[in-house]
Amino acid sequence: MGTAMEKTDEIIEHKLRLSKESRADNPEQDAHRHDHTHEVLSDVAYKRLLLVNVAFFGMPGAGDRNWVLIDAAIPGTAGAIEGAAEERFGKGARPAAIILTHGHFDHTGALEALAERWDAPIYAHKYELPYLNGVAAYPPPDPTVGGGIFSLLSPLFPRGPVDVDRWLSPLPPDGSVPGMPGWKWLATPGHSVGHISLWRESDRTLIAGDAFITTRQESAYAVVTQEMELHGPPAYFTQNWQQARSSVEMLAALEPEVAVTGHGRAMRGAEMRNALHTLAANFDQISVPDHGHYVTHPISAETGTAYAK
Repeated sequence: MGTAMEKTDEIIEHKLRLSKESRADNPEQDAHRHDHTHEVLSDVAYKRLLLVNVAFFGMPGAGDRNWVLIDAAIPGTAGAIEGAAEERFGKGARPAAIILTHGHFDHTGALEALAERWDAPIYAHKYELPYLNGVAAYPPPDPTVGGGIFSLLSPLFPRGPVDVDRWLSPLPPDGSVPGMPGWKWLATPGHSVGHISLWRESDRTLIAGDAFITTRQESAYAVVTQEMELHGPPAYFTQNWQQARSSVEMLAALEPEVAVTGHGRAMRGAEMRNALHTLAANFDQISVPDHGHYVTHPISAETGTAYAK
């Protein structure tokens, strides 16, 4: 017979699981289109590229410079991203901008190739710029946290820096998002010091990046099967857990109707919101490792500990 603590853990885990009814996309409708994306709203879609998602903002057929790419996946995916964009927005359609939720390798892998092809401006939070202009690398990941094969492999993942300074600018300080009228960028640090999420108040649509995700990214099995459950940010790359908790709490308070995350399926509705509130209320128990370097030594931009040479 389980202990009271074990039973509490089981209840929390159950509340984090999401049913197929909470999927934000419609596989049958997606199958009738030819852009190989998952459409969650008429002007918001995403594409899964192995272990990460990129998002597209803009109406189908929008044409040249009338849409926006959010994040740039892993190395070797530029052709797939460009192909999906052309199918969705039109032959030769280039984005008005590329917006980065953060600069980790699985969100910037195709960035330089796409910026070169499209001559597209790139925007990121000011605290992420050193990772993107050739100045600094991310601090090392912590392979001892999170469990799973991706945690163990994390020391092999590229840490940068990437150098796309030619196209790079900081996001506007007023919170507006270039090329995305009606949206605001929100500072959601923790997973990285300059992590952001994108929010549209009019229909409560959230592009969360890795502030929270809908699969257990540390596990290869979960990544392959795309089991739907809410999780905090990927543990091996998260380097300030106090900030990560505050970011999830803030996003839960927004009561999003649709959430597109950097990893896992996009979700919608009350079940997703309830799971997000469960995650926020129990973040330390669910997401924060009980050991690990960054649990006791969080990094910050202000102290300079966020930037490695």
